[in-house]
Amino acid sequence: MKRFGDGRDWFFDKKFGLFVHWGLYAIPAWQEQVLWRAPYKRRDYERLMSEFNPGNFNPDQWLDTMQEAGMEYLCFTTKHHDGFCMWDTKYTEYNVMNTPYGKDVVRQLADACARRGVLFGLYYSLPDWHHPAYPNRGKHHEMLGFRSGERMDEHEYLEFVRNQVRELLTNYGPIHEFFWDVNVEEFSDPTFNEMIRALQPNAVINDRGPSAGDFTTPERQVPEGKEFDHPVQACDSIGRESWGYRTQEDYYSSRYLVRSMDKILAMGGGYLLNVGPKADGSFPVECTERLAKIGSWYHSVRESFDGTYPASYLLTSGQTRLIRYDDVYLTRRDNTVYIHCPDGLQTGAVVLPGISAEPSDVTLLNDGTSLPWSVETLPWRWTEKPCLVIRGVPDDCQLNGIPVIRMKLADVNFE
Repeated sequence: MKRFGDGRDWFFDKKFGLFVHWGLYAIPAWQEQVLWRAPYKRRDYERLMSEFNPGNFNPDQWLDTMQEAGMEYLCFTTKHHDGFCMWDTKYTEYNVMNTPYGKDVVRQLADACARRGVLFGLYYSLPDWHHPAYPNRGKHHEMLGFRSGERMDEHEYLEFVRNQVRELLTNYGPIHEFFWDVNVEEFSDPTFNEMIRALQPNAVINDRGPSAGDFTTPERQVPEGKEFDHPVQACDSIGRESWGYRTQEDYYSSRYLVRSMDKILAMGGGYLLNVGPKADGSFPVECTERLAKIGSWYHSVRESFDGTYPASYLLTSGQTRLIRYDDVYLTRRDNTVYIHCPDGLQTGAVVLPGISAEPSDVTLLNDGTSLPWSVETLPWRWTEKPCLVIRGVPDDCQLNGIPVIRMKLADVNFE
């Protein structure tokens, strides 16, 4: 995959990041779009400002948790669809400075990231359920109609957006990502992204804004295929029902999340995993537990992603007329190939049709175990050339994680 060739190339090297959805919606603790998805009046929602006072918010604790999981960058929701701003903005009174908490959350996160060498990114919603000029026409992710004093003024609203984006990009140090969201009104104006690039040249921009960005953002899904042909940052949340904090949340299992992450990274993409902090500013224990488990796996197999690129093209079909072999993904660095088994294995063996080279070393990265191998003709592939078969993957590895195997092949031309 072609790189950008400038300061944005960090995107290809730092592949695992933390997404954080946090705002007033953490107080009702139902879903970040509670104002749109539930019978909640805007005036009642806006009164939640008087309750926002997160006494347990500690940005260094957030960074401790993410770094222990192996995450290298943070993307934070500065303004979600509700229009509430989590920084000291001079363009609306509807912001965190006018709550009992009265402190700039974005400032604290930016400063903590700068101290710790963590790249900092900003999420910004184009829909705004509070601003009087946003054209709330009742489309998806929009309010239905206007309140007294509100008007449909696209020009006024976009000037508000421009001023806020400029504010965010000039007052909070280096910004490495700008994540637009839900361009419902299909605003089209390339000068917004041009401004971002001028103010923060190292920032990558996603594909949900007023003009083309740098990367696509598949959400809660693993796209088809084995290799991306363009920059991708897939995003998912640990909670299935909500990106913000939800009291009765159904949390994905760590195995499910690792499976998705392994596929995305093996295909050459990045993975942005979300936590919704509670109203007091702390991470739910269910999230910290899952991040710890993900981190344990990721640290053990991380070399299979760092400095590698997708190599599943080396394989021929894993199907025969009667049975289907395990679907594996490959990554490669020089003559070292990594075998990823995100869907688990039917047996303790990994069959690699299309590869017949003899490896000098085969190691299960999860625990460092050396694995036996052979090049042979298999009964179900008797009409095909012999292929490499790796055996001995233990059941425990398949139960507790996603197997990743390193094999070193000397003097082999892969092309």
